[in-house]
Amino acid sequence: MRTLVIGGAACGKSEYAEALAVRKPVPRYYVATMMPFDSEDVRRIEKHRAQRAEKGFHTMERYTDLRGLLLPERGTVLLECLGNLTANELFAENGAREDALGAVLRGVEALEVQCGDLVVVTNDVHSDGGAYEAETRRYIETLGNINRALAARFECVVELVCGIPLPVKGVLA
Repeated sequence: MRTLVIGGAACGKSEYAEALAVRKPVPRYYVATMMPFDSEDVRRIEKHRAQRAEKGFHTMERYTDLRGLLLPERGTVLLECLGNLTANELFAENGAREDALGAVLRGVEALEVQCGDLVVVTNDVHSDGGAYEAETRRYIETLGNINRALAARFECVVELVCGIPLPVKGVLA
């Protein structure tokens, strides 16, 4: 089953996605996309690793080129998160840049064929109505298009609001 977990900042989507993934078969892979830029990022990553330590995940860091990631064996994948991956593909030196949309979608497709269950975490965009600079608008539009494409083809979409999961599409198995 393919599940998209979407929500705003600090809404509980990561915790929900982890809880969902640990109910799925092993091996479990946590594909982490947060690129550490400073010591605060490193501390945050270590905190997340510690929170997952007893959950049976094999963490795989992948900042760009998700399509090139090969899983050791078929299992459950938790991809955390599309917001970071999209920013990396758009703006990182080794990112896909103009083809960020295609790179992310092809990467998710490549994961789909390698795993039995896929849980993807993403950020809600386009709901604040703010006026942004061109690069930020490009990011929002790219991530919004990725979210729509995955929501259309995934079996399940769940939005988290204040820690409460609201099923948008499908039934959780």
